[in-house]
Amino acid sequence: MIKAILIFNNHGKPRLIRFYQYFAEDMQQQIIRETFHLVSKRDDNVCNFLEGGSLIGGSDYKLIYRHYATLYFVFCVDSSESELGILDLIQVSCSFVFVETLDKCFENVCELDLIFHMDKVHYILQEVVMGGMVLETNMNEIVAQVEVQNRMEKSEGGLSAAPARAVSAVKNMNLPEIPRNINIGDINIKVPSLSPF
Repeated sequence: MIKAILIFNNHGKPRLIRFYQYFAEDMQQQIIRETFHLVSKRDDNVCNFLEGGSLIGGSDYKLIYRHYATLYFVFCVDSSESELGILDLIQVSCSFVFVETLDKCFENVCELDLIFHMDKVHYILQEVVMGGMVLETNMNEIVAQVEVQNRMEKSEGGLSAAPARAVSAVKNMNLPEIPRNINIGDINIKVPSLSPF
């Protein structure tokens, strides 16, 4: 089972953090630092999995990672999974699918895309992994779901239009009269006069 997914840059700055097991915030920060230290000091020509650090569970956990350009994609998994199975499933399938899906959605994904489009990155990650379990590895299916989400956001005007839509919905409410006194059992509430919009 996947315990955490960490993405950080070459300098150790976290760009996406998702823990599927509870850790206090200060412990999460220590795990991120230790994981970066373990992964960043390794050569590019060595194996892409290693035992977890002392904070994430030691030999009970494995760190499986890929280094793409300026970003490290690290998956922390428990030892109940076979190393080759995890290497195949996570490194080849999920990392590749996740990175390739980001590439398709952002047209050559870069670190700034992770910073400025964090909501979409989290949505894509949730399409691939949820609750520590791999849900989808078909990149075309993931991209199709992201496109559906994008169309829905555009049709609704996006998040920036939400306050304006809320105000217009209230203005367009067809209330014959605003109630002045509300009685619920022994409770009597007097509503003050409100100015019209």
